[in-house]
Amino acid sequence: MAAETTAGGIEAVAVARYVRLSPRKARLVADLIRGRQVEQALVLLRFTRKRAARDLEKVLRSAVANAQQRAEELGVGLDVDRLVVSRCVVNEGPRLKRWRAAPYGRALPYVHRMSHLEVAVAEAPAAGSAGGRRG
Repeated sequence: MAAETTAGGIEAVAVARYVRLSPRKARLVADLIRGRQVEQALVLLRFTRKRAARDLEKVLRSAVANAQQRAEELGVGLDVDRLVVSRCVVNEGPRLKRWRAAPYGRALPYVHRMSHLEVAVAEAPAAGSAGGRRG
């Protein structure tokens, strides 16, 4: 969706909106990959037995493709192996409110929740750069 250059390199964002998945359940998987290297995050998502992992993997691959495209447009070299999941956010989308039949002619409500998934990847600073901790 969007990509921008930062002081450390390129940051690219991908968003999936209106995913029919509960945000609470999707956040459990998002917490697993936040801050990890992209390659490690993809392996983790591949073997996580949660339905949200499939959708987050798709968005993560899209963010990596956005970063590659942006680097190509700017003519900047991009090392995909150094990409890190800089931000992984799951927000609430709209809710579908439905009714189901209950005994004695009543109706009981239930809610189908939706999520907006946002994943950002950024190039990690080089190991020998001056951007490390001071102390």
